[in-house]
Amino acid sequence: MSPENDSVSKNLFHETAASASLASAEELSKTALKGIRSNPSKYRVLTGERPTGPLHIGHYFGSLKRRVELQSLGVETWLVIADYQALTDRVGSPDLQEAVKNIVLDYLAIGLDVLSDKGVAFCHSQIPELNQLLLPFLSLVTVSEIERNPTVKSEMESMGITSMSGLMFNYPVHQAADILFCHGNIVPGGRDQLPHVEIARRIARKFNTTYCGDRPYFEEPTLLFGDAPMLLGTDGRKMGKSLKNAIFIRDDETTTAALLKKAVTDSEKRITYEPVRRPEVSNLLLIASCCTGRTPESIAEEIGDRGGSALKTFVTDAVNTYFSGIREKRRAYEKDPDIVRKVLARGTEIAREMAHKTITEVHKRMFLDYGHR
Repeated sequence: MSPENDSVSKNLFHETAASASLASAEELSKTALKGIRSNPSKYRVLTGERPTGPLHIGHYFGSLKRRVELQSLGVETWLVIADYQALTDRVGSPDLQEAVKNIVLDYLAIGLDVLSDKGVAFCHSQIPELNQLLLPFLSLVTVSEIERNPTVKSEMESMGITSMSGLMFNYPVHQAADILFCHGNIVPGGRDQLPHVEIARRIARKFNTTYCGDRPYFEEPTLLFGDAPMLLGTDGRKMGKSLKNAIFIRDDETTTAALLKKAVTDSEKRITYEPVRRPEVSNLLLIASCCTGRTPESIAEEIGDRGGSALKTFVTDAVNTYFSGIREKRRAYEKDPDIVRKVLARGTEIAREMAHKTITEVHKRMFLDYGHR
């Protein structure tokens, strides 16, 4: 990560946790990465997204690509499509089902294996035993501990909503249930996710000390930091599914070209990589860098005085070249009318079995297993 991007990430983080927590989390992340490389079978990834629309290239370079890499190392990968959490700022509708379908197709297209023992994909709403973990977990945290989590507040701001539902307020605890029900111990993510993971670690620790004596049941999960830069949308704001500023993984070449043609730049003709002074131009250079493997500085040097139009052309070609194979695979999967149902049916079966086992073990340790001893 470039110094400028690292600075941006750290500034974002300081809104969400103390620097001491960041330093500790980074050490845990480094240790976990070494462990993954030496013994990947000891680890299980749990991550996912809210189904509020198809996935974009910011998701890909920020998280999805890392998941594929971890899976290729031999780490079992569990992907939760958080459809209940999609209800925090909208009502249920057919669009929700379409969004779930698009996410599964995107998973398959980028190479995430969710049809073998390497991984699974499932939806919140189909795993009642997972959601039942919310009740005992809520007994282990205080209202003030949840209120101190700033990530929910920032998500509310990004969504443009002013009042918080009970579901959104409890999102950090729900995420802890997502992670711990399957005994996930690795959560790939950015620094902004640290408050969520810290609550999951706190819940695991408190459950173990309260109910498990000297034989802990839950492992405290580790946030695995990536080194990918945060990509902005074509208008210079955070790339978002509903902001009409995102390049979607599924977009064809013509759609990508049209969107990038409207991308915001500035009036300077010479192209330079200066993230602080020229964020929009630098963001386009970052996108091209992610797609080509070259440094943004070298791309800027090549374009030189040819201006924003030449930059947009370069970025368009880079994005379309990088994603051409992925998009071709996605179109092939779209032709299979049963593939999404097959992925989710398999994932639901496996996740429910795991969740049933976990809630049974939790009840046993909490002396709630009446008549089943």
